[in-house]
Amino acid sequence: MNWQQLKIQIIPEHVDFIEPQLLAAGAVSITYLDAEDQPVFQEELDSTPLWDSLVLCALFEEDTELGELLSWLGGNASIVNRASLEVEKIEDQAWERSWMDNFSAMQFGEKLWICPSWQEPPDPSATNIMLDPGLAFGSGSHATTALCLQWLATQDLQGKDTVDYGCGSGILAIAAALLGAQSVQGVDNDPQAVLATNDNCERNGLLPGRVGTFLPEEYDSMSTPESVDILLANILAAPLLSLASKFASLVKPKGSIVLSGLLAEQADAITEVYSEWFEMSAAVQREDWIRLSGIKR
Repeated sequence: MNWQQLKIQIIPEHVDFIEPQLLAAGAVSITYLDAEDQPVFQEELDSTPLWDSLVLCALFEEDTELGELLSWLGGNASIVNRASLEVEKIEDQAWERSWMDNFSAMQFGEKLWICPSWQEPPDPSATNIMLDPGLAFGSGSHATTALCLQWLATQDLQGKDTVDYGCGSGILAIAAALLGAQSVQGVDNDPQAVLATNDNCERNGLLPGRVGTFLPEEYDSMSTPESVDILLANILAAPLLSLASKFASLVKPKGSIVLSGLLAEQADAITEVYSEWFEMSAAVQREDWIRLSGIKR
């Protein structure tokens, strides 16, 4: 079966008004895309932030009559950008295979690879993490995760106690474990992320307990001051600021802190706060995102 795809640019305030009209007209799926390459952040758990301007894509079966819907959209210039309205034909294809063909193994440093489960690792002798692209909790394709993986790939982790705070899929914790860290803990405030980390540890052959996983309150009850050599936190600027003193208390003197999930314009504010405890290095940038790192005094 072939398809029709309707695209139109709107602002998020009108989503709840337009979406039911599309569904009533026969849309089988509706997708939102960023119209202006604007990063958005989930400030609160279970919230769904949208961009200031978005492209709404609705998919219809090939024989669906769209004339009445197009007339309705064209007559509502106050809520839709009529110049952006377009309808295109999409030929049917093996969608799963098409999606998979867009991804390949990613290398970080000389010895670390993230490999989709359907591909053979390019270098079987390297440290290979099997993790599929598109995971909700992170798979290495986003710049912030890639920046942290690049840092890990350059470190000697033998004998190091490490915590990945905001572990998501567990990709950084798994990388640390496979690269030789003595002990690794993963912490996340989302129970589904804890489950995802455990599942991905098993997929990568790590024995139960090799990476400990905790909700923040569980970790708080068992953590001790100056207990880790490396603290990784790939989260957002607001929690990095609020957790700064806590993170500082966990890292041993001469230990390392690695912070990401940050835009370039946020570097100075984060560096200023963490400089109270750490000798901070210059920001490392990838696309619009940065990584900060420092050594505990």
